[in-house]
Amino acid sequence: MFGKSSTSNSAATPAPGPFGRFYLQEHINSGGMADIWLGTDSHGKSYAIRRMHERFRFDFGARRRFVRGCEILASISDHPSIIGYHEHGKADGRLYCQMEYVEAANLKELYSRHDAVLLENVAQILLDMAGALEHMHDNGYMHLDFKPENVLVTPNGSLRLVDFDLAQPIPEKPKKQSGKNPGTPSYMAPEQLQGEPISFPVDIFAFGVTAFELLTNQKAFPGETPGEILRRQLDRSEFVPPSGYNPEMPPGLEKVILRCIDRDPERRYPFIGVMVRDLKAVLYA
Repeated sequence: MFGKSSTSNSAATPAPGPFGRFYLQEHINSGGMADIWLGTDSHGKSYAIRRMHERFRFDFGARRRFVRGCEILASISDHPSIIGYHEHGKADGRLYCQMEYVEAANLKELYSRHDAVLLENVAQILLDMAGALEHMHDNGYMHLDFKPENVLVTPNGSLRLVDFDLAQPIPEKPKKQSGKNPGTPSYMAPEQLQGEPISFPVDIFAFGVTAFELLTNQKAFPGETPGEILRRQLDRSEFVPPSGYNPEMPPGLEKVILRCIDRDPERRYPFIGVMVRDLKAVLYA
């Protein structure tokens, strides 16, 4: 699978068939902007084909985001923990991105079924997630949608970061976002939820809450609405640290996570390389 969705149903699933120079064999997943297919070329080689939804055919803002995400992926995919890129373009009137196909499930699915791959590879998954983000930042981009659904893990514990539609260049100083605030509230930093200027520390926050969830199977800041999540982020009176859910949590690892999810971006890590250094020191000890 390429993060196969457990919520897809046959009534809503598009039918397989030809698409440009590919044949779409199996519908794997569907996101807000695109479907993911297992596709093959004329030589029978398998790829993940990310095809933009038909409803965005004339939505030029969405089209720009899709293409920008493809271009960013093309510039950073030379990393083992980022999904491999082959090409992007348009076929049969639809934008698409041709990517590496991997048999994998996303972290959210693995949490939900308590998959053994997490327990057996948790330290390496943490390091690989951090390494993928570090590679992005070193190349001048922030992901802006880092969450368990966008982290794929293979049965042998190999990891791929995916979905770069919201990614943007890292600004010289925090920059206010234009228009509505896209993203998933549970993994968004307080400054994002409040519509304040943002920069790469939002990715560090998202890493921290994802790591918190990976290690405890609990949300760091539970809530049904963005407002409730923000309230819990700002008022930590009800906050339970990771060790409250997982008594076996190494103190050093908890310290890394708590620094990542500080409400103040200035008190998080100054850049992600320092976080990676601290993670390695804790996990290799």
